[in-house]
Amino acid sequence: MKRLMALIPIFVVFIVLLIIIPLPVALLDTMFVLNIAVSVIVFLTTLYIKDTLQFSVLPTLLLITTVFRIALNVSSTRLILSNGGEAGKVIKTFGDFVLGGNVVVGFVVFLIVVAVQFVVIVKGSERVAEVAARFTLDAMPGKQMAIDADLSAGIITEQEAIERRQKVQKEADFFGAMDGASKFVKGDAILSIIVVMVNFLGGLIVGMVEGGGTFRSVLNLYSIATVGDGLASQLPSLMISIATGIVVTRAASTESFNVDIAKQFLSQPFALIISGGVLLCFTLIPGFPKVATMMLGALLVGLGFWLLRAPKGAVVAKPKPRRKPAASQPVSEIDYYKNAGNIYELIAIEPLCLELGFSLIALASSEKVGNLADRIVMLRKQFAVDTGMVFPTIRLRDSSLINPNQYVIKVKGEEVAKGEVLIDYLLALDPGDLKGEINGIDAIEPAYGIPSKWILKADKEKAELLGYTLIDPVSVIISHLSEVIRHHAFELLSRKDVEDLLENIKKKGRVSLDGIVPETISIIDVQKIFCNLLREFVPIKDMETIVGTIAENVASVRDTDLLTEYVRQSLKRSITRTFARDGSLMVIALSPKVEKLIMSNIKKMDNKTYLNLDPEVLSEIVMGVKAQIEKNKSTFTVPIILTSAVVRLHISRLISQFVPNVVVLSFGEIESNIQVLAVGNVDLKEAS
Repeated sequence: MKRLMALIPIFVVFIVLLIIIPLPVALLDTMFVLNIAVSVIVFLTTLYIKDTLQFSVLPTLLLITTVFRIALNVSSTRLILSNGGEAGKVIKTFGDFVLGGNVVVGFVVFLIVVAVQFVVIVKGSERVAEVAARFTLDAMPGKQMAIDADLSAGIITEQEAIERRQKVQKEADFFGAMDGASKFVKGDAILSIIVVMVNFLGGLIVGMVEGGGTFRSVLNLYSIATVGDGLASQLPSLMISIATGIVVTRAASTESFNVDIAKQFLSQPFALIISGGVLLCFTLIPGFPKVATMMLGALLVGLGFWLLRAPKGAVVAKPKPRRKPAASQPVSEIDYYKNAGNIYELIAIEPLCLELGFSLIALASSEKVGNLADRIVMLRKQFAVDTGMVFPTIRLRDSSLINPNQYVIKVKGEEVAKGEVLIDYLLALDPGDLKGEINGIDAIEPAYGIPSKWILKADKEKAELLGYTLIDPVSVIISHLSEVIRHHAFELLSRKDVEDLLENIKKKGRVSLDGIVPETISIIDVQKIFCNLLREFVPIKDMETIVGTIAENVASVRDTDLLTEYVRQSLKRSITRTFARDGSLMVIALSPKVEKLIMSNIKKMDNKTYLNLDPEVLSEIVMGVKAQIEKNKSTFTVPIILTSAVVRLHISRLISQFVPNVVVLSFGEIESNIQVLAVGNVDLKEAS
């Protein structure tokens, strides 16, 4: 097989060279026979395929066979005009057989064959291919949504969804290619007429001028050669044209052409009986061929009665199903839910779900590069690179319960965020140094709450010149989705995910988990440590450092929160890289009075620590933090509070309940080469 595949490109190059290389008569005969054999193979293959994609090479094959026939026409024309009309046995046999001693009849037959091919088959195939290509492209979004719906409903797996999407794409590519390839066949039919005229007229001129024979002998010689050459080329071309028509007209079929014919043509016995009766009635017409008509009519009537008596399905055996057929659905909803196992389907929830309004469906189903599904894949990759966590599959669903331009993000079945985008617009953000205003629809950027405007795509260049930052609708959704996943990553990290992460570092072999997990610390406690880190936006991709720190301290420390603090200090390089910018870190500090007060009120109970402060004092600290954040909100994107290592955990627990998106760091979590700038100070008197 490999040797055969290696010969294919050599043969294609040889076909092209045939146009300029003179061929001997014997080799030309061989090439004509090969051309006929290839056309028969292509023709029969189209009858046996069950799906058009099983013969997806047909558009390219049409081009190669067309070039092959053109090369043979050029070679045969060269021989006809230069060799006294002698161009091989194939051409002579075709010419003698069709002409039968009558030049006029031979030319008429040849012209009829060419006309049938050009006017009927080629034109029809060309039109069907054009319509099929357009309809296939128009149907792609609907097919993609159907696949997504089946995937969301659990009817198919993710791998099956990928395969079905690929099939939809291949079908579109195939029918688009067939639309163009049908032009090759059309051009071949036109060229055949030109070649015949050149051979005939050129042969007459050469024969009369150089041959010295009589006009009748010259006419007879070159007529045979011309018609023979034309038929030797047009017979394969006709079969290729029919094959093209068969492929592009196949629709709503899962079986081969001959099986469909047998199954559908013989599925109506009464049609056969009535047709046979009509033919028998024709025998009453004077002069009608009675024997042939009676035989055919009786055959149809007999076949119809036999099909009526035959068991259903006996004529054509049903093909074996490729997969086990689904069980029949119960007749009523009550019967279905009598089986308690079916009720479990109702309570299954998805970790992540993105519901789209009707107008946004096109963002998910579009085949353009950068559609929503593709961007989610790239988001998962980037999120894994940044945080070390692979978030679960996001289910895309359409929803009629939300506005057409809205989308809703759900975590574990509950709505956590939503936004609105305009699919044919661009979101223009104000970076703070605009050179002018632009007309648009006022909006709020959903991920970060930045005031913005939806502008027409036609105003893109104008907005860029004015200094706006432009974001397309897909990027708006992806940015919002990224922020939601970042804030809820600790909820999405399952025990199975932790096992996979630990198994991954086992494969690398750089850290040994023997005697640590689950002997010394359980997988549940490891999951708690990972979730504690993700809750405060600390990446967990440095698994070797995390596991190594746990192994060093787990013997003496059983509190997972305290173990998390040790891990955080070991990860200070990652923490610094995550929150520091340009070698500096702007923070809000706690006054020594607040630090001392908190340290003196940390209590311990059952291997756990907690903060035992008066509610009024706690409220004063919280209000002080809020005041400093509001005062310095233009200084930093994410507010950062800097404390000592002892009180960091308790301040973080306190502040996170009342002020979202605040990062609390300790001095031990920042590298020494970072310049720390305190832009605010929280004191107990500040909130009073």
